Amino acid sequence: MTSRSKKNSSTFPSLKDHPVAVIGLGALFPEAPHLAAYWQNIVEELDCIKDVPPSRWSIDDFYDPDPSVPDKSYSKRGAFVPEVNFNPMEFGLPPNILEVTDVTQLLSLVVAKQALQDAGCLNAPEEVLLRTGVILGLVGMGSKMGIMLSARLQVPVWRQALENIGLDDESIQQAIAKMKAAYIDWNENAFPGALGSVVAGRITNRFNLGAANFTTDAACASSMAAVSSAINELTLGHADVMLTGGVDLDNSILTYLCFSKTPALTPGDTVRTFDESTDGMLPGEGIGMLVLKRLADAERDGDRIYAVIRGVGSSSDGRYKSIYAPRPEGQALALRRAYEEAGIAPQSVGLIEAHGTGTAAGDPAELQGLQQVFIPLADERQRIALGSVKSQVGHTKAAAGAAGLIKTVLALHHKLLPATLNVKKPNPRFGLEDSLFYINSETRPWLPDSGDLPRRAGVSAFGFGGTNYHLVLEEYQPEQTVPYRMIPGTSMLILHAETPVTLLQRCEEVLISLQGSQAESVYHQIIRDSESQPIPESHARLGFTADTIQEVCEWLVIAIDTLSNQGEQTQWEHPRGMYYRTNAMETKGKVAVLFPGQGSQYVNMGRELAMLYPTVRESMMHANQLRTSKGLPSISSVVYPIP
Repeated sequence: MTSRSKKNSSTFPSLKDHPVAVIGLGALFPEAPHLAAYWQNIVEELDCIKDVPPSRWSIDDFYDPDPSVPDKSYSKRGAFVPEVNFNPMEFGLPPNILEVTDVTQLLSLVVAKQALQDAGCLNAPEEVLLRTGVILGLVGMGSKMGIMLSARLQVPVWRQALENIGLDDESIQQAIAKMKAAYIDWNENAFPGALGSVVAGRITNRFNLGAANFTTDAACASSMAAVSSAINELTLGHADVMLTGGVDLDNSILTYLCFSKTPALTPGDTVRTFDESTDGMLPGEGIGMLVLKRLADAERDGDRIYAVIRGVGSSSDGRYKSIYAPRPEGQALALRRAYEEAGIAPQSVGLIEAHGTGTAAGDPAELQGLQQVFIPLADERQRIALGSVKSQVGHTKAAAGAAGLIKTVLALHHKLLPATLNVKKPNPRFGLEDSLFYINSETRPWLPDSGDLPRRAGVSAFGFGGTNYHLVLEEYQPEQTVPYRMIPGTSMLILHAETPVTLLQRCEEVLISLQGSQAESVYHQIIRDSESQPIPESHARLGFTADTIQEVCEWLVIAIDTLSNQGEQTQWEHPRGMYYRTNAMETKGKVAVLFPGQGSQYVNMGRELAMLYPTVRESMMHANQLRTSKGLPSISSVVYPIP
């Protein structure tokens, strides 16, 4: 057998020549029932780690802080998906099969619908559906339901144990009957309902998709292996649209015992990836899916494009210390292959979403691998943000790659550098001060020093057994010209009425409406009216800004109280930023000169504006280019410094 030469390998389809667009996303992650909530939690730097809920396993039964105690977990912390109201009829499932269908299959249908709907593929023509496939990462250790079915097979063991302690046959039969009743019965639907491999098939069956469907297991790199396979289906022309990602809802006691006895869990309360005190990971749950399409096809069809995948690299660690010890050289090989396929320099990226589990062995090995590939030039230091979403949602195992990939896709789409939490002092073993990397501990606008290159990012995922994956992504240019934000910015709200008395009544009515079932539509209608409807000069009016319905309600409570007690005043303002007048201001005068001075400048000023509004970013980028063209530091590096 001869090895294929580098020259010959270049004749095969490549992402460099046929990049792939991300056109749809779906998510179910800790504290996030949908994609928008997941992104909001990332932007708002929410730590989703908490105590194990009773629905997963009993802390009283299985927790002991002593790692040496058999059959106990020394950690009781993790990250867990919220309850989801699943309607079986919505997905064509008879209610009587729910008990024997694993929750992984059911909730994957929910997220698949999110992603396909987001991509505009839910009701696509039959010829499009026929060339749409599903490839998902899923660890094959066993579904929750499969474990319960297997438990019924332990009857001989139970019987022998009960006989050994001297119980009579009648008591043994009663005990076995009660133990069996605690588990699911076998029936004709139990086998497919317990199979992880049916997750992809369940989706293609429900949504009538006709291209390849299968699941793949590469341990914690399963999501990335699935994405890589999905990209191959597109570049080889076997499919036109692919739904891909990862699924892992198993935070059972079995998962905790596996990681406890390795040992890989932190005994602490949260994940401290990259911190000098990091001592382990915490399990998380999640489902993340992406809809992929060849970039040329997505542009032809007018699809909304979140980001572009430019390169994929994979490798194995080969012979090393142990089957689960991370090898920097193996990881570096995957990175080199990814950037080689993309045809870009690693130094051109601005963000790396690391595997970043928080283990004492994993984090230093990953940084060593990165630094073998990302070699700084003479004057380059700390220019690439380094992060890990595991600091927020834990290690979602088979879904970990999807969690990091979706985070990075949205970071490129929204032009933000998301924060990594719980890093008080970066691990000195990393030598970050002499590298291209810095830990981004605050959410910041992503403003490159110059506009010569598009924003780029890399995402890594590594799995037990020496599996390594790295993806190279790029923002889709030009800058979006239509509304694209997943999280709305601060809104201005103005309420007005003929008199102060009727304005008070209006505030009371709106408050009641915002506490009812139609709160969302009422909220958005007030925003639309505030932006577009003129206010008669004689009307009393009240104005304030808010981010959420809850904040509007809080303002209305203040307004009602103030109007009730200060109704005779012609104007007033609340110190937190609410303004009231009984009629319009006089506008006869003219503003000749308005100069605010320079004394109010401060670090991170206008950060939210730059994160939310493209025009602000464009102005800052223009200023950056003017400065860097003269060899001066960029404005954004001064106003928004590395935290």
